[in-house]
Amino acid sequence: MALDGTPDRSFSRKAMQAELLDAETELKLAYAWRDHRDEKSLHRLINAYMRLAISMASKFKRYGAPMNDLIQEASVGLMKAADKFDPDRGVRFSTYAAWWVKASIQDYVMRNWSMVRTGSTSSQKSLFFNMRRVQAQLELEAMAAGQDLDRHQLHQLIATEVGVPLHDVQMMEGRLSGSDYSLNATQSSEDEGREWIDALEDNGPQAAELVQEDHDMQTLKKWLSHAMATLSERERYIVHERKLRENPRTLESLGQELGLSKERIRQLESASFVKMRNTLTAQSDEVASFFV
Repeated sequence: MALDGTPDRSFSRKAMQAELLDAETELKLAYAWRDHRDEKSLHRLINAYMRLAISMASKFKRYGAPMNDLIQEASVGLMKAADKFDPDRGVRFSTYAAWWVKASIQDYVMRNWSMVRTGSTSSQKSLFFNMRRVQAQLELEAMAAGQDLDRHQLHQLIATEVGVPLHDVQMMEGRLSGSDYSLNATQSSEDEGREWIDALEDNGPQAAELVQEDHDMQTLKKWLSHAMATLSERERYIVHERKLRENPRTLESLGQELGLSKERIRQLESASFVKMRNTLTAQSDEVASFFV
């Protein structure tokens, strides 16, 4: 199935020439796939209704998506329908599959309309595919009645007609009226015009902040080194293994290594922190604030 590049007319013609299934044959194929996962029955069912998928895909060409991609998404919806179809419900497969095919195509169109997500709720999807039609209808009716609707009134009428909140209508109009622009586009027609990306604020840390952060880190390391020097060799080792390693050791592993219980390791750790805090507090209240 060639669905890339230019439209594969032979594929479309082949789909249109596929067999037409009567209700009994369709039912047998559906049962064979559902109960026995018979792939030949699945392929026959899918091929018979590809004309439906192609016909539905063609109705969405106005949204600017390549026809091949629309057919591909329609076929995905058709396969999902075949996988979930329950022949016991007494519904024809075409009736059931139409919903899945349409949903698959609509999801694709909305995903690719803009780099910014257009919407995902049912009301937003309804607006996306119906807003322009409803707006044109309301404007024609207002013109025939000699009325002059402002933008707010029109939005309210659209919201009532489609059955969605007013703010969804206002948001969707903005999404549909604009298109994506490159941040590398120049702000003027001059050869050396500034690009739009140059006007964006840099949210990263500024030079002064980086210098201050580096100064504070060096100071903190000096204080920590001084406080660690007041501990015994065993206490320094426990503090290092418990707090200064990238992957801190557990009380149990340290206890096994040093021949002590987990509780004793915890006591030594707590005592070490008290010593360090007292040492730093004796130096300065500012130093102690770093360890609160």
